[in-house]
Amino acid sequence: MHKNKKGVLILTPFFSPNIGGVETHLDNLVSILDEQGYRIFVQTYSPLTTENTSWKKNELLGNNIQINRYRWFGKNLFHNLESHPFLGFLYLTPYLFFRSLLFMITNSKKIDVIHAQGLNAGAIGVILKVVFKKRLIISLHSIYTNIDDHGLIPFLIRMILNSAHVTLGVSKAVNRQFNQTAIKVSSLKKYRYWVDLKHFKPMNLKESRKKIGVDDRFTVLFVGRLIPIKGIKLLVEIARELDQIQFLFIGAGPLESFLNSASEQNTNIKFLGQVQNYNLPVYYNSADVFCIPSQYEEGLGRVVMESVSCGIPVVGSNRGGISEALNKTISILLEPTHDNLKNTIQMLHMDKQKLMALKMDCRNYATMNYSKQNLDLITRHYV
Repeated sequence: MHKNKKGVLILTPFFSPNIGGVETHLDNLVSILDEQGYRIFVQTYSPLTTENTSWKKNELLGNNIQINRYRWFGKNLFHNLESHPFLGFLYLTPYLFFRSLLFMITNSKKIDVIHAQGLNAGAIGVILKVVFKKRLIISLHSIYTNIDDHGLIPFLIRMILNSAHVTLGVSKAVNRQFNQTAIKVSSLKKYRYWVDLKHFKPMNLKESRKKIGVDDRFTVLFVGRLIPIKGIKLLVEIARELDQIQFLFIGAGPLESFLNSASEQNTNIKFLGQVQNYNLPVYYNSADVFCIPSQYEEGLGRVVMESVSCGIPVVGSNRGGISEALNKTISILLEPTHDNLKNTIQMLHMDKQKLMALKMDCRNYATMNYSKQNLDLITRHYV
């Protein structure tokens, strides 16, 4: 029934078992494309920011998913280079381009669409599009903090994005950045992530806490990359002042040792390390509130969608695209200062009625906004 579906080449520096929001989205994307009969070919690296995890060089999944991972060095080098776009480009792009070019030389007849994830993969996609005459889609997952309005970088970005048949931004906030006067992306469209609502769902609170071995008391949860701009140190400061509330931290990154130390010094702070996305629902369901205290412009913030799908409301930053994934019936978003976050967490701890009102709307909001129907916002551009 699906024999005539297209072959899609996914280009991305980051893919599972590397852990992150983009990686989870791509897992979902290739899985659903496979269900719909597409042939999927992934060109990516070994895990770059998630240490001590096993990975396979070549992997076949589902009916028609072929993944090629190329060994590359990492250990948080990507995080250190985020403030240096050109060095980051040199780190992520040339070798993946070389391997993808070799792949296309022998497999180009199997490919109808190149779907590049992010600017670095997009640069690769532009060259492959020209050489092999393929349709190119570029997805943008984040707001880039080191792009000036003038100079060489906006020129190169404009050249990359306007060479695609379609460029997809994960939020209005992302699209606003790339519609700046100096960039002017002519083919910019919006799409949205989705959540596996059968997996991310409400569970029993006490049973969830028992499963992961945490105290049965009011709990605030953080899940994300452990880097400074995520607001982790700010949330730890707040936790130290609210010792009657339990704070759980999940993730991997440069601040692991900081969180290990904080958890040793404060009985209400627990660092649980990195957790595979598939295992996260029980952790979300152990919390009363999810906190995203980001100090920068988030592209969207997939973790808030997963939390809401589990029936857990969100407190956090109003930066970037976070507010597009939520509304006031399921979240309290504000300028992510110490006092704002602390006072809001305290208020929800004391005001059970307000907390319950937020929780009551979460699941319905998720089913209305985070379903797999969002896939159509991508696949409509494959034709």
